[in-house]
Amino acid sequence: MEEKHIFIVGSNGIPAKYGGFETFVENLTAKKVSPNIKYHIACLGKDNNEFEYNNSRCFSIKVPNTGPAKAVYYDLVALNRSIKYIKKNNIKKPIIYLLGTTIGGFIGFYKAKLKKMGIPLFVNPDGCEWKRKKWNYFVRKYLKLSERFMAKYADLLICDSINIEQYIKKTYSKYQPKTTFIAYGSDFPEQNTQVNENALENWYKEKQIKKNEYYLIVGRFVPENNYETMINEFMKSNTPKDLVIITNVEKNKFYEELKQKTHFDQDKRIKFVGTVYDSNLLNKIRENAYGYLHGHEVGGTNPSLLEALSSTNLNILLDVSFNREVASDSSIYWNKENGNLSNLINNLENIKPDEMQKYGIKAKERIKEIYNWQKIVKQYETIFLS
Repeated sequence: MEEKHIFIVGSNGIPAKYGGFETFVENLTAKKVSPNIKYHIACLGKDNNEFEYNNSRCFSIKVPNTGPAKAVYYDLVALNRSIKYIKKNNIKKPIIYLLGTTIGGFIGFYKAKLKKMGIPLFVNPDGCEWKRKKWNYFVRKYLKLSERFMAKYADLLICDSINIEQYIKKTYSKYQPKTTFIAYGSDFPEQNTQVNENALENWYKEKQIKKNEYYLIVGRFVPENNYETMINEFMKSNTPKDLVIITNVEKNKFYEELKQKTHFDQDKRIKFVGTVYDSNLLNKIRENAYGYLHGHEVGGTNPSLLEALSSTNLNILLDVSFNREVASDSSIYWNKENGNLSNLINNLENIKPDEMQKYGIKAKERIKEIYNWQKIVKQYETIFLS
C-alpha cells in the first residue's frame, strides 16, 4: 500500500509539554499502528529546522510574538510550509489536518489552492474558542467567523465531543458540513508508571498538604473555568479539608481580582500551589485527592477531566452538557446556584468509602470503554487510510 502523508497543523507540536492538542499529537504519533502512515507535524520552535520524533517528520517554525495574532501567523506559516513540501516532493493524495479554527478567516483562499492540488482538508473545530472570556470583543468576533468558514470549507470536521458535533451541524446546517466524532483520550490508570515516593512526600511536605485530606482543581486559570464560584462555595462549606489548586497563576490580573472578590487569602484551606509538569507525580496527587472539582463550561472533551476520571474516585463536576457527555453517571454534579456546591461539599464529608469507590470504578470503566488512546488512534488511522 502507498504511504499516506498526514500534515498536522495547529498544535504547538511534539514532544508535548502540556496542552490538549499537543497531547493528542503525541499519542497519535507514539501509538501509531499502521506502517502506511507518515505524519508531518508543525512545531512552534526557536528555529526553522526539521527533526524526527515518534517516527514523524517534525518541522519547527519560529514566529514573532505578536499577541493574539501569533497563533494565526504560526498556523498560516505551517500551512504554507506544508503545501510547499507537498509540491516539492510530489506527494500524492496527502491530507492536511488543522487543529482548531484559528485561521478560518483565511481558509477560503487556501481551500481553492488545496482543491486544485487534490488535497482534502480535515479540521478539528475544538470547543467554541470564541466563547472564552479572555478574548476581547474583536478577537471573539474573528474566532466566531473563523469557525463558520471552517464549517463551510472543511472536507471533514472531526469533533472530539458529540455535543460539539451536534452544535456544528445545527449552527451551520446551510453548509451541510460533513462531520464525524472521535473522542479525545486518556491513559488507563494502570499504565501510569510508579512515581518516586520521596518526590511525592516532599511535595506534600512543601505545600503542607496531607494525603486524602484535600479537594483538587487542575486547569487553566481563566474565568470560564468558574474559579470564583468554586472558591466562594468551598469557603462557605464546613469541610476541614484543603482546596488545592494546581494552575499557573503567576500572580496575574485575574488572580488579584479573584483575591479582592473572594478574600481567599484569609482562608488557610485555599492553597494555590503552582504547576506540576511531572505527569506521574500529578497522577498520584489526583489519585490521593479526596475529591476533584471541575468547573469548565466552555469546550468539548476536556483533557483534565479525563485525567481526573482515570485517577480520582470522587469527581464533582459543573452540570453542563459537555461534562455530562464525558462522565455520565460516574460523577456528582453541581450548579452555580448560591449554596449548591457548598452544601454538596458538606454532604460529601459523610460519604461511605465503598460508595466513593463505586464512583471511581465507574469512572475508570468509562475511560477504558470510550476514551482510551489505542481505540482513538485506530479510529483516526481508519479515517486517514480510507
